[in-house]
Amino acid sequence: MSEALNELSTYIREARASLVADAQIAYGELTLTATAENLLPLLTFLRDDVQCGFISFIDICGVDYPAREKRFDVVYHLLSPRQNQRIRVKVATAEDEPVPSACPVYPGADWFEREAWDMYGILFTGHPDLRRILTDYGFEGHPLRKDFPTTGFVEVRYDDNAKRVVYEPVELRQEFRNFDFLSPWEGTDYVLPGDEKAKA
Repeated sequence: MSEALNELSTYIREARASLVADAQIAYGELTLTATAENLLPLLTFLRDDVQCGFISFIDICGVDYPAREKRFDVVYHLLSPRQNQRIRVKVATAEDEPVPSACPVYPGADWFEREAWDMYGILFTGHPDLRRILTDYGFEGHPLRKDFPTTGFVEVRYDDNAKRVVYEPVELRQEFRNFDFLSPWEGTDYVLPGDEKAKA
């Protein structure tokens, strides 16, 4: 398998050297790194080239690295039934840098790009209908960003008196607890209630 991936990597880098910034084989898959301006020509080449044949679009996902200047990676997963190979294409982008929509090349990218926008706030230019897909229309923020609070900003409940769904600021109903995160096999540094009976 790795020999076939090495051949594919060499072929792509020779055929379209200007479109591929980097190529790596890891975990049994070939990962190509590209820039936003080279993304659509690269995806078109991977789809249309006879040696590649990546006609099956599997997924688009986002990855958040808040400490990086280009905070997000947009990751495309493709499948070639002819080659029986998978490939991953990565593009790094900042919060305010849009990535061109893959919809002209793979129409099935539509909902995946909407999900990346909704969850991460990644912008796609040329998308036919870029709006939220998983969260409510009035939702604020992007829940899969690492700086998004785990409790969220608002909570939703059905108000029986008003006969509608109401939004309220998050109210934590229990105090946060402190956990020591020690292994149960190593034991704790302090005596747990009831342990004194075991030694007697």
